[in-house]
Amino acid sequence: MTFTYRDTINGGEFILFAGEPKLSGNNLLTKSPYNYYALAINTGLPTRVVLDGESFEMPSFAILPVMFSQSYAFEDAVDIILWKFNREFYCVVDHDEQVGCAGFLFYGSWGQLMLETAAPEQRKLRLLIEVFKEEFDERDDIQGDMLRMLLVRLIITITRIARERIVPNVVAEEEKFNLLRQFNLLVELHYKTAHEVQYYAARLFKSPKTLANYFAKYGSKSPRQIIQERITLEAKRQLTHTDRSVKEIAQHLGFEDPAHFSRFIRQQLGCAPTDLKKLQKGVE
Repeated sequence: MTFTYRDTINGGEFILFAGEPKLSGNNLLTKSPYNYYALAINTGLPTRVVLDGESFEMPSFAILPVMFSQSYAFEDAVDIILWKFNREFYCVVDHDEQVGCAGFLFYGSWGQLMLETAAPEQRKLRLLIEVFKEEFDERDDIQGDMLRMLLVRLIITITRIARERIVPNVVAEEEKFNLLRQFNLLVELHYKTAHEVQYYAARLFKSPKTLANYFAKYGSKSPRQIIQERITLEAKRQLTHTDRSVKEIAQHLGFEDPAHFSRFIRQQLGCAPTDLKKLQKGVE
C-alpha cells in the first residue's frame, strides 16, 4: 500500500510505502524537481538492497537512511516500510535543533548506515508505524501538522538508535560531536566548489589539525578523505546515471581542468571516467 500526503501550496510531499512488492528510487534518472529523503525499515526476514549499484544485506528490523541523491532498489520489498519526504515537507537541516540528525543520519561521514535494532526499539517502531497508517487515513486541516509531528518523532528515535550504535558515550563531548556534524553538513553544501580542508576549518573557526584530531577520536575518516569521497561519490553517480559528458561533470564538481578530474578519479576508483561512462552504456 502507498499512503500519500501532498501540500498543494508549497509542494510538500510525504509518502509511506508498506507491503509493496517492488520499491526503488533514483532522483538522478527521474530528474525530479524535488529532493526526497527516505527512511526504510525491514520488518521481515533479511533481504538485500542495492544502493548506488552496490548490494548490501539488510537484516531483519534494520533501519536504512537514504539520501535524496542515492539510487536504491530492494530485492524483496514486501516487508519494507519506507517513509519518503521532500524538503518542502520537512527539511532536516532547517530543523536540526529539533532532530539533531543533519551531518550524522543524513549527510554523515560514517559510511552507509545500516542500523540493527534491539527488541525494545522494535516494539516502539512497530507502534509508530501503526500510528502513521492511522494518521494517513485522516483527512482534515491538521493532517499535515500531525504527520510532520510523527515524522519528527521517527527521526529522533532513529537518531538515538544511531548514536547508541555508532558513537556511544558521546554526551560528555556533545560540542565536539556537533562540530563534526557541522563539518559533514558544510561538505555536503560546498564540496562542488571547495575541495580543501582549510576552507571548512576556517568556516568552523578551527585549524585543520584540530578537525583531524576530532575525527580521529570518533574513529571516522580524516576530513580530507571525507571531502574526496563525497566528490568521488557524486562523480560516480553522474558518470553512471546521467548523459552528461566527462567535461561537464568535471566542471559541475569544481574541476577547471578535465585532465585533473580524470587523474582524481583514477586515484580514487582505479579507472578512468570514460570507463564508467562505458559501463553506463553497457547497462543501457
